[in-house]
Amino acid sequence: MRVLVTGGTGFLGEHLVRQLLEGGEHEPVVLARSTSPVLAKLGVTQVRGSVSEGAELEDCLASCQDVFHLAGIVSRDPKDGQRMMRTHVDGTRRLLEAAARAGVKRVVVASSSGTIAVSESERIHDERSGYSTEVAAGWPYYASKIYQEKLALQLGSELGIEVVVVNPSLLLGPGDRRLSSTEDVLKFLRKEIPVVPQGGMNFVDARDAAAATIAALAKGTPGERYLLGGPNWTFQEFFGRLERAAKVNAPRLKLPAKWLRWGAGLMEEVYRAAGKEPPVDKISVEMGQHFWWIDSSKAERELGFEQRDPALTLVDTVAYLRRNIATEL
Repeated sequence: MRVLVTGGTGFLGEHLVRQLLEGGEHEPVVLARSTSPVLAKLGVTQVRGSVSEGAELEDCLASCQDVFHLAGIVSRDPKDGQRMMRTHVDGTRRLLEAAARAGVKRVVVASSSGTIAVSESERIHDERSGYSTEVAAGWPYYASKIYQEKLALQLGSELGIEVVVVNPSLLLGPGDRRLSSTEDVLKFLRKEIPVVPQGGMNFVDARDAAAATIAALAKGTPGERYLLGGPNWTFQEFFGRLERAAKVNAPRLKLPAKWLRWGAGLMEEVYRAAGKEPPVDKISVEMGQHFWWIDSSKAERELGFEQRDPALTLVDTVAYLRRNIATEL
């Protein structure tokens, strides 16, 4: 059965496509703005195009029965807010309307755990938690993903398409060629993180998230969301584990949240005034003061989601970055 994978050249997408091929039940067709050398070696059909414009989307859908909708933009820069809204919201609307015309029955949408699970307290969220609208309103990426989820679930119901949403936490593991998720680990290796954030984080191996996303196509309940995550750690514990995996000293300095936000905001203004990218941005600092903890029990029960030992994920992430991105480390 042919399936369309939008954004199949990304971190999650390449793992998902590889696993589809290994499973032997699906023939993936990848629609993305650029082609992937990894997928080219696997002989995957790749079509250059966008979910937001062009005839390529409808051409691909004409031969596909189902869709994995992974296309997206990951950015913490407020200047990318409108671009992310166009891709995540307008692009999803266009995809679903075209899918309905093509007779597609099911679409699995890859979102983010940050649409649900982010708070200023040590709270563990599940799918019954409401959208994190108030907390994430100032962070364009998560705001656009909240709108995307709401639109996808509502429009899918109206168009008669079975929409299932998966919400992975921070993706780690090997294969992040674009550093869309592992850039902070790279900064850790380069000793560019001077302060320990006061919040907590959750991460999931991209390979495990890909397997659960594939399972959602057959097992997911239409109209439902599935959180996909691993350990709930404070950033201090995460850095300690990463220190052992990478043999790189973790930062020890802790500062009050208001000092961090003020310092990051000032640094960002100074660097941008000089036409340079700041080493630390205000939004990243704000995010680091929150807790992103989740409970993946629903995905375990209904999708058969399994997560590998997180220590192995950290080791594989570090090894990949050192081998492929920063050979000087």
